[in-house]
Amino acid sequence: MSTQILNPDTPVLGYWSGVRSVFSLEMKQRLRSRSWYVLLIVWFVVIGLVATLTALSSSSSAGPRGPVLYELILGFILFFGLLLAPALSANAVNGDRAAGTLAILQVTLLRPGQILAGKWLASWVASLGFLVASIPFLLLALALGGVRPLSAVVALVMLGVELGIVCAVGVGVSALAARPLFSIVVTYMLVAMLGLGTLITFGLSTFLTEGKLQATAASYANTGTGMGEVTCTGELTEITVAHTERIAWILAPNPFVVVADSIPVTPQSDENGANPSGVMEGISYVVRLAQAGPEYTTECLNGEPRQGGSQPDVPPIWPLGLTLQAALAALLVFLGRRKLRTPVRNLAAGTRIA
Repeated sequence: MSTQILNPDTPVLGYWSGVRSVFSLEMKQRLRSRSWYVLLIVWFVVIGLVATLTALSSSSSAGPRGPVLYELILGFILFFGLLLAPALSANAVNGDRAAGTLAILQVTLLRPGQILAGKWLASWVASLGFLVASIPFLLLALALGGVRPLSAVVALVMLGVELGIVCAVGVGVSALAARPLFSIVVTYMLVAMLGLGTLITFGLSTFLTEGKLQATAASYANTGTGMGEVTCTGELTEITVAHTERIAWILAPNPFVVVADSIPVTPQSDENGANPSGVMEGISYVVRLAQAGPEYTTECLNGEPRQGGSQPDVPPIWPLGLTLQAALAALLVFLGRRKLRTPVRNLAAGTRIA
């Protein structure tokens, strides 16, 4: 009788077959739980309430009501999605470890990467269910007019990508941390760091970029309908400015910046030049002003009026932000994969194996 010895490095189970097995198991467990359905109903009711109140409040406006509803719905979906995704992913691994079921997967032919990939995909699909539930309200914004269908499609894609990145961060932290509560808190802290942390860091870093420029006083001609043309008067004086173009990259990984900067502008913004028509477009415009720096924002730099009505000629910042977010998620998943290798030599105190 001959005995065949398998090389431990030889794959005995197809990678995607293993991922599909873990994904199927995770989805069955999530669909059996009532909490997911309760959260989905609450999500639908809250977004629907916001959409209804926004549509009613903007009914008296002269222009199309679609952009107002569209921008507000996008902001709410992203905000609530960033709160929901960590709850769906940050206990995916250590929750099974605490229940003693993770070891059952580890002793099978599944590899650590397959386990993490399957759990990440299940968390992502579960979070995408909430995004799908929001589509009717985005369609309502399209029906009210003033919104490009391409803009809505890009927004949905970017929102889905952001949810996927946050879920990957949560799964990675869940594999690294021994306690589910700790991993959930850490994931929320990382999301807060990307959101509020980038804004605070950018604001506190502006004094490090202060410099001197020559400019004159600016006056505006009143035409009776608002601000007129800018007139530069007086002698050149030295003013202190912040060269925000040097630190604008700090804002790049902010989820709101990534989504807002990737969305094509609405027709109203094209007609009005540099005037944004909503919150998300306003975020993109402000970030691009920071990228342009004081040479663009100073009204009478070197005694010459700034040409208004045009977007700053700077490259979009969202590809950099998406790359930084993906790098953070990939690093956490890579470190978490090492924690799932068997046999385990060192365990945290009180950690349950099976």
